[in-house]
Amino acid sequence: MGDRRETPGMIRFSVKPRAVAAILGLSLVGVGSSAPAADASHPLVLELFQSQGCSSCPPANANVLALVDRPDILALSFGVTYWDQLGWKDTFASTRFTDRQWEYARGFGHGNVFTPQVVINGRKDGVGVDPRELRGLIAAGERGNQGPVVTLGDTSVGVSAAAPPANVADVWLVRYDPRTVLVPIKRGENGGKTLPHRNVVKQLVRLGGWGGAAVRLALPPGADAAWRTAILIQSPGGGPILAAARL
Repeated sequence: MGDRRETPGMIRFSVKPRAVAAILGLSLVGVGSSAPAADASHPLVLELFQSQGCSSCPPANANVLALVDRPDILALSFGVTYWDQLGWKDTFASTRFTDRQWEYARGFGHGNVFTPQVVINGRKDGVGVDPRELRGLIAAGERGNQGPVVTLGDTSVGVSAAAPPANVADVWLVRYDPRTVLVPIKRGENGGKTLPHRNVVKQLVRLGGWGGAAVRLALPPGADAAWRTAILIQSPGGGPILAAARL
């Protein structure tokens, strides 16, 4: 096991992949899925939770970067804040993203958050350091095409009628930067390295809810014309992602 970071009320890990799996009971190797494969119109959502101050994160980040150009995968990078006091403050981190990771931890029944962590469609999670394990997670976390249809335009988003979820789903607006940004790290565990970042999430905003009936919601303007826009229809409390679309 690698380094452990602990403060009252929060336990943080930067650990070897199989050690995390043993501790948290993660399903790192998938068994495949009988659901239809994701495609450009129904992308699989891959979320990476990482910190620039975490020495275990660069390998997982590299594996995710290798997937960002696949049209069937929407890869999103979330910077978390709980490494910031350990020598280097993450330049992209937000408490909102840390809160999202804790929602997943509660949804998966984990007692802790850890970095790196990958979450596939809100259904499977793991570490993401081993490419084979990441491929297994992607196979096991397939959502298929059974959710509502999301129609995303420049100023509004439409969600079609479909079988209603058990609880009203959240409609999330995600804005992310598709450009590769190189960040020189001056202190902390990655001090002296320059780390590449891509598809970094800049905004995460709940637009409203979806309960099965068709809805249309307005999109607020983006702060940067270079950012891309995605919509996630997700069961509340860090639950499964039912549908996704991007511009």
